[in-house]
Amino acid sequence: MESPIESHQETKDVVQTEYVENSPAYERKTMSERFQSLKHSVTTRDGWLGDYDYGFLCMPRIPFLTKRTNTPPFFGLNTNLPILLAIFLGFQHCLAMVSGVVTPSLILSGAGTGNLNLPADYQQYMISSALIVTAIGSAIQITAFRYRGFQLGTGLLSVVGTTFTIIPLAQSVFANMYKTGYCPTSTAADGTVTNLACPAGYGALLGTSMICSLLPMALSFLPPRTLKKMFPPIVTGTTVFLIGLSLVTAGFQSWGGGAGPCVSRPESGFFSVCSELGAPNAAPWGDPRWIGLGFLVYISIILIEYFGSPFLKNIQVVVGFVIGIIVAAATGYIDHSKIDSAPVITFLWVKTFPISVYGPAVIPMLIVYLVSVVEAVGDITASCDASRIAVEGPEFEKRIKGGLLVDGINSLMAACATSTPLVTFAQNNGVIALTRCANRAAGYWCCIFLFLMGIFGKFAGVFLAVPDAVLGGMTTFLFSTVAVAGIRILSYLKWTRRERFIVSAAMTIGLGVNLVPNWFNYVLTYSGSNLALRGFLDSIQVIVSTGFCIAAIIATFLNATLPLDTDIEEMEHLNGDHSSVDAS
Repeated sequence: MESPIESHQETKDVVQTEYVENSPAYERKTMSERFQSLKHSVTTRDGWLGDYDYGFLCMPRIPFLTKRTNTPPFFGLNTNLPILLAIFLGFQHCLAMVSGVVTPSLILSGAGTGNLNLPADYQQYMISSALIVTAIGSAIQITAFRYRGFQLGTGLLSVVGTTFTIIPLAQSVFANMYKTGYCPTSTAADGTVTNLACPAGYGALLGTSMICSLLPMALSFLPPRTLKKMFPPIVTGTTVFLIGLSLVTAGFQSWGGGAGPCVSRPESGFFSVCSELGAPNAAPWGDPRWIGLGFLVYISIILIEYFGSPFLKNIQVVVGFVIGIIVAAATGYIDHSKIDSAPVITFLWVKTFPISVYGPAVIPMLIVYLVSVVEAVGDITASCDASRIAVEGPEFEKRIKGGLLVDGINSLMAACATSTPLVTFAQNNGVIALTRCANRAAGYWCCIFLFLMGIFGKFAGVFLAVPDAVLGGMTTFLFSTVAVAGIRILSYLKWTRRERFIVSAAMTIGLGVNLVPNWFNYVLTYSGSNLALRGFLDSIQVIVSTGFCIAAIIATFLNATLPLDTDIEEMEHLNGDHSSVDAS
């Protein structure tokens, strides 16, 4: 029998070999070698199918009964990957991220006090554009262009997607725009105010994003260690947790029937039911039917975790969403007019928005990009680890810097292409680890599938035709993973008295703003003609009404100014307590 030490040594040797194989020197092949490799892949059975155990991915797992099968081989960045397996795994990566890619556009374009209230054709376009720019941005990130010592992209199977961080900021900005008259509203005879479509507000968000996207480009030239010192876990963990918390609020509103005016349950009128009068099987917000549809998605995700195959577990959120769609269609809750009205083929700039820069959103947008930079450093490091690439040394730093630079360039490109900022996605690292495939060919197929989903407009129409409760069941689960990521970052703290104080002080305001968003609405009530002063006060309003922004500022300030003496005293006290316990 093989001893544990020998087994560990063999594993270590394999990993070291794969580090060499995945090195940049290994990537350089002559044109003749590349042609012969392509010829073998296309013209032979081994090139199409290989000897991969496809049952490993597809067979369901029954707890306590299913025996573990043989582990398939690990496919590094540049190993020959069978074409069918590359297509299969690329589609899996696509499904693992598609729900996260479309969610910001779905929420921000919809109805509600903090959303844009756009018509269906604009909503369909925003979903499609998000998919298209994600496909293009991911291809750039995966490819890694090199020029005179500089690198553009990670060169890993690290895909990008629209960041969730933009949602709470955008909702605060749009709410302020409606409040100040930047976005139009209408007032009914009974005094009810209704927010109208505001494409100009989205154009202002895009213009602000263009300017602020220069920040991650500049930070990409700093060493990763410097970035981690500038934005320690005590700041980023608190910020990410509050982002997830605010997102869960929006998802839970949708779970109840919708996040629009129907949330207030008016006794009469167009929004007395969700989503509106005339919608299929419309019902008031919080109706048991809405709760049941959302719960169906939620429980499906949990059951897949118990019994699903590795393939299904990696796409469990999408599968739960599809199950919700099937049940909603069978029971008459699908609005087929949204699918019928969607174009068959679409592309970027079919719809446009007037670009401008909204001053009050600049500082919060910079904070969004700072959070995205710190997250990207961790995500790219995790991608290197999952891909069995060295996580230290000059090549690793090139990948980090190249990834951050591409995130900034991609976000600028996305704003020019009418989409929200892009950031390196983390969930695909789980796909790499479970499928044991870090090959970039799977990443390129993922980009192809995303691009096709984007240009086929009917795909976006499906998301709009589904009841909000089904979307809420899916997005609430997704958003909860963001909050959990923040908790995980905070778990790295030693939780000394100083650290507990900083987190508590930041949470006092940040958590309070998430729970009572309008607490600061009646403090700055200036209505004079000084536009500079009004813009300054609007900036303060946006920052203070966005929980993660004000918490990030508080945590950064306290972490930079509070002395460390209390930490040392408490650690000595705790060590003394442990010593006395051990001695007894």
